[in-house]
Amino acid sequence: MTNDLTNELYRPQFHFSPQLNWMNDPNGLVYFDGEYHLFYQYHPHGTTWGPMHWGHAISRDLVHWEHAPIALEPDEHGQIFSGSAVVDWQDTSGFFDGEAGLVAIFTHHDQEPDSGVPRERQSLAYSRDSGRTWTKYSGNPVLTDARFPDFRDPKVFWHTQTNQWIMILASGQTVSIYHSANLKEWSFASQFGEGEGAHIGVWECPDLFELAIDGDPARTKWVMLVSIGNSPEYPEGSRTQYFIGDFDGTVFKNDASPETVAWLDGGRDNYAGVSWSDIPAKDGRRIYIGWMSNWKYAQVTPTTSWRSAMTLPRTLGLKSRKDQIIFVQQPVHELNQLKLDTSNWEDTIVEPGQSALPVFDLSCFVIEAEFELQTAAEFGFKVRTSGLSETMVGYEVEKQEVFVDRSRSGEDAFHADFSGRHVVKAEAQERRLKLHIWVDTSSIEVFAGEGEAVITDLIFPGKEEKSLEIYSLQGTVRLISLNISPLKSIWTYTGVPAK
Repeated sequence: MTNDLTNELYRPQFHFSPQLNWMNDPNGLVYFDGEYHLFYQYHPHGTTWGPMHWGHAISRDLVHWEHAPIALEPDEHGQIFSGSAVVDWQDTSGFFDGEAGLVAIFTHHDQEPDSGVPRERQSLAYSRDSGRTWTKYSGNPVLTDARFPDFRDPKVFWHTQTNQWIMILASGQTVSIYHSANLKEWSFASQFGEGEGAHIGVWECPDLFELAIDGDPARTKWVMLVSIGNSPEYPEGSRTQYFIGDFDGTVFKNDASPETVAWLDGGRDNYAGVSWSDIPAKDGRRIYIGWMSNWKYAQVTPTTSWRSAMTLPRTLGLKSRKDQIIFVQQPVHELNQLKLDTSNWEDTIVEPGQSALPVFDLSCFVIEAEFELQTAAEFGFKVRTSGLSETMVGYEVEKQEVFVDRSRSGEDAFHADFSGRHVVKAEAQERRLKLHIWVDTSSIEVFAGEGEAVITDLIFPGKEEKSLEIYSLQGTVRLISLNISPLKSIWTYTGVPAK
């Protein structure tokens, strides 16, 4: 199958995707015994959304993934919706005879027996063999609340300061926070969200974690992620917002004014993302991955035997700038192992109508560029281009905006809202701007500055669209440095041995 996966039209070559059939939200992200586990919403019998299972993949480097058997299947309590996983180091659950083991906390979705009204309840499963097999808890479900038809996506973590488990859970247009000593019995702590941030769709897939500011463990803030489902009246479709504030183990307090909306990504294709649990303290990173699609058109994208991929895994951080705290994302450093022969340029003036680059023939590659603003009104790159199509990654100087324009990127007739131009604010620092651009067979991810401005977009160019150009409009821009690296396919990897 490896050769088929390497050559299949639109198959990502360095992003995670299912070998076959439908995938959506990442679930149960946990690190244990040298391995990263990625579970995900999976329909094993079709390429559109259907009865949800937990698919499973395992990695030792966040880049190469071994596809494992389905971890959780629907049962008498319903389908297996989104959730999280933790290492129960102290065996608080009693599942592991005093040893450490993995516990998954997930949503069971079914209908009320009498009325047929949708019902969502939280349940547990545990693994004694490093995630290879799972046993559902006989006492499921462990948390119910009939007030909320949308009551799902539990993210659980151990809160050291108060010595207890915390669950943050999507509850309609808010999130609810719960406490537990043993993962089985939960008590309500607080609710957040009424009148806060954006409410243009149902709240889903929350996460809550602490980050050091500028890497200083003495200065920290808590970050809450909340994804928002697709509503027909909004062309953006499903998106993810974030809040920065404080959390004392019971209540989250937002630092921003309630009407402030902060989007995680300026593109259209980064949804339902959450972070890995139990990354070792000596590593120290908070690592995130998202579903690289959008509910607006996810079920009609032009793939055949499979559908959907994940974003690049990203390291999340907080940086101080001009008396503000900014949220930043950067691709994990492990991705650098995929780079092949890198071409370098330095101190080059880019003029209108003149390409500063030789002819490239690339479909999967990374660009690392730093520009110094001069007289150009706009500058950037045209990737996966030919005479018929192109994807533009540019910077409008006056507006201080990075954009991705996929209005001529290739196949887009599958949905009226797919084609378009997506922008995000990115202030040049001392008249300099960095662009870090990852291009796969059917996606582009742009990280501007220190990662404070990010755009993730699907694109569907033809196989022949492989040219790369640099451009400037209405003046010149100085290219301080440029590295272009073709990237190896991850599908040639032999896999993670069984334990």
